Amino acid sequence: MTETKQDHWNRIYSRKSETELSWHQDDPAHSLDLAAQAGLTPGQSVIDIGGGTSRFTDDLLAQGLRDITVLDLSQAALDTLRLRLGPRGQDVTWIAADITTWAPGRVYDLWHDRAVFHFLVTPADRAAYLDRLSQALGTGGHAIIATFAPDGPETCSGLPVVRYAPEALAQTLGPDYQLRAHRLERHKTPAGAEQSFQFSLFRKIG
Repeated sequence: MTETKQDHWNRIYSRKSETELSWHQDDPAHSLDLAAQAGLTPGQSVIDIGGGTSRFTDDLLAQGLRDITVLDLSQAALDTLRLRLGPRGQDVTWIAADITTWAPGRVYDLWHDRAVFHFLVTPADRAAYLDRLSQALGTGGHAIIATFAPDGPETCSGLPVVRYAPEALAQTLGPDYQLRAHRLERHKTPAGAEQSFQFSLFRKIG
């Protein structure tokens, strides 16, 4: 039987602890820095796309944010994060869904995605993602999208990826999004390998 995308990611999150995952970060510094540059305040709303077991949610809660949504394809990942947060997780909205088929029910101030968009290797999947981004982010809102950089890996967790420079990502998003800032990172995996990422901050102007 063919393994679905959900099966693939549930298997990975179920077989490894969060600190063994290649994308694990103890400190999501670039995400937090760009969120601050976007002017994020405790009264605003955030959706973390592919949030998995990221520490980004922990830090947002520590900053006083309470309108936080975490969306991930893997229920196993969400269960792990919810368990780690404990009572603090009561302030988080949890959504187990595929970003390319999810139907946004509201608008957010900040869209954060560390390493989901680069897995969308077909034009149809990228168009579906951008449609959800357009629906879920209001004009004047900000999006942080992190992907493998041009010199980053060509695959991750056995799946192909598309690598982006910030300018190429801006072109892909289109004229409704203004590139405000970007960061390059040499991410060191728990196994000691280095991976090149780019983090880009966009403002929705259209």
